[in-house]
Amino acid sequence: MVYSMTAFSRCELSTEQGNLAWEIRSVNHRYLEPTLRLPEAFRELEGPLRERLRKEFARGKLECTLRFNPAQQSADSLQLNQPLVSQLLAAAHQVAQQLDNPAPINPLEVLTWPGVLGGAQDDQAALTAQASQLFGQAVSELKIQRAREGAELKKLLEERLEAISERVATLRQMMPSLLDAHRQKLIDRFNEARLELDGTRVEQELVLLAQKIDVAEELDRLATHVTETRHVLGGNVAMGRRLDFLMQEFNREANTLGSKAIDSRSTQAAVDLKVYIEQMREQVQNIE
Repeated sequence: MVYSMTAFSRCELSTEQGNLAWEIRSVNHRYLEPTLRLPEAFRELEGPLRERLRKEFARGKLECTLRFNPAQQSADSLQLNQPLVSQLLAAAHQVAQQLDNPAPINPLEVLTWPGVLGGAQDDQAALTAQASQLFGQAVSELKIQRAREGAELKKLLEERLEAISERVATLRQMMPSLLDAHRQKLIDRFNEARLELDGTRVEQELVLLAQKIDVAEELDRLATHVTETRHVLGGNVAMGRRLDFLMQEFNREANTLGSKAIDSRSTQAAVDLKVYIEQMREQVQNIE
């Protein structure tokens, strides 16, 4: 299956403690680059979530954001662990006495210390588990979106591959007549110049010229690349880098065809091939 690296997913969950919402944005990138933005209370999730992303995706820049809006009743039920607060303040006071210019204590930082808010601490484990489960749903939705767009990319690539195959087949049919026409053109030029021709030498030169402008090998390689690209598109593993390499090989053969073109028809065919290949290359940049 073909997966695009461009997608977006959002999942929400309402709990007694408040509302959880995950947003995941995915864009193309050469490697896998996850970024997690979490409220401080959910920081312990970062490691496991990164590991999950590495298992689910091979490439792409992923921006994962968790938002938590606590319920009013949850905020009203917070219980301050006064003994722990007293211990923290006493310890901070002892440290401050050893400093020349100590900074004032920030109450919000004290509140974020584990165990200070008893009610929040009691509910945090369950809330963290719910956030982790919701993240799994957001990842699944993102994969569905990536697969949906990947299917469209696959159609576009298959259309270009079919167009390339048609151009290759047309060039194969044209080449004998093109070579004969070029051969006759050279002979006519010699005759117009009224040069005394050595038949054997002329034939040798024409054979050498035919070998120089023969594109059978390039056409065979293009056909092979078409077959290989279709094979890769039918696979079940990350294929973006392999496809990118094949696009380079396609382009190499198209350039050689252009350099060997001997009339306007073969030149136009080479140009068409390069256009199709460039269109494929642009789409391949978005494939995982």
